Amino acid sequence: MHRVVESVGEDVDEVSEGDVVIPTFMSVCGECADCISKKSNLCSKYPFKICPWMPRYETSRFTDLKGQVLYHFIFVSSFSEYTVVDVCNVTKIDPAVPPNRACLLSCGISTGFGAAWKTAEVEKGSTVAIFGLGSIGLAVAEGARLCGAARIIGVDINPNKFEFGKKFGVTDFVNAANCGSKSVSQVINEMSGGGADYCFECVGLASLVHEAYACCRKGWGKTIVVGVDKPGSKLSLSSFEVLHSGKKLMGSLFGGLKAKTDIPILLARYMNKELQLDEFVTHELQFEDINKAFDLLIEGECLRCVIWMQK
Repeated sequence: MHRVVESVGEDVDEVSEGDVVIPTFMSVCGECADCISKKSNLCSKYPFKICPWMPRYETSRFTDLKGQVLYHFIFVSSFSEYTVVDVCNVTKIDPAVPPNRACLLSCGISTGFGAAWKTAEVEKGSTVAIFGLGSIGLAVAEGARLCGAARIIGVDINPNKFEFGKKFGVTDFVNAANCGSKSVSQVINEMSGGGADYCFECVGLASLVHEAYACCRKGWGKTIVVGVDKPGSKLSLSSFEVLHSGKKLMGSLFGGLKAKTDIPILLARYMNKELQLDEFVTHELQFEDINKAFDLLIEGECLRCVIWMQK
C-alpha cells in the first residue's frame, strides 16, 4: 500500500501534505516501553488487533452518503482512493522509490524479509529451511540470502515454486507431496546433517510448525512462526523435548520490523540494488480488475499483484 498525504489533522507534525507514505497495520507511537526498546516491534499503547476502529480513539472516521458509519480494517483500510490513518501507522518514505515497489513493504515482503533479518538474525554460512514458498516464504529466502545463508531449503507442494525460489537464493527444494514414507522433517534432517539452523513456517498450519521444529538443529536452532493459522489453533510440543533440545520457538509479527525506521532502510537497499523487489511483482492490474487479482493469488499464479487505483 502506497499513499500521498492529502491533508493532516491537528497536532500532526511528522508528515505534511504531499509527503509520500506507506501505511502499516503495526503502530509505532514512539513513546511506550515497547517502542523505545530495541527488543520488540510491538506497541503497547496502540497494540495490533483486528478491529473496525482507529487505534487512538476506537472510533471510525468513515461514513457513507447517508451518514451511516463505515468501518476501518486493521488501521489502514486499503483498496480505496482515500483513507484516514493515524500518524502512528504511517511511515514517510523517499518519493524517488517507485510506488509499485514501495507498496510491497507495507506488509508481506517486509514480514518475510524481517523474519530472517530481525527475528531470526540469520548468520552467514548457516542453513535455512522455509516451509511454504509463497511471496512471504520467498521474502524470507531473500532476507536469508542477504544475511549470507549458505544453504536455503524450500519446502512446498508446488514444484513450480522452486523456479521462483532460485531467484531469491533457494538452493534446494523438497516437495512435501513426494517424501514417500518419510516426513518432511526427516528428509531435511538427513539432507542437512542434523537439522537446519533456522526453520520458518510460512503457511499458517500448526502441523507445519511442528515439522519445522522437528528439523531445527538441536542446541541452537530457531523455529520462526510467520504464517497465520486460525485463531485458537493449538500447537502441541513435548516439554521433555523442549527442555533437552535447546531449540527456540519464536513468533514473528511483521517480521519484527519497526516500520518507521526499518522500512526506509529496506527501500534504500532496494535503490542500491541490494534487495530484490522487482522479482516479486508478477502482475499489475487496474482496480476494476481486483477480483482477477485475487483469483491469480488463490490459483497460485502470481506472487504479488499490484493494484493501481489510477494509472
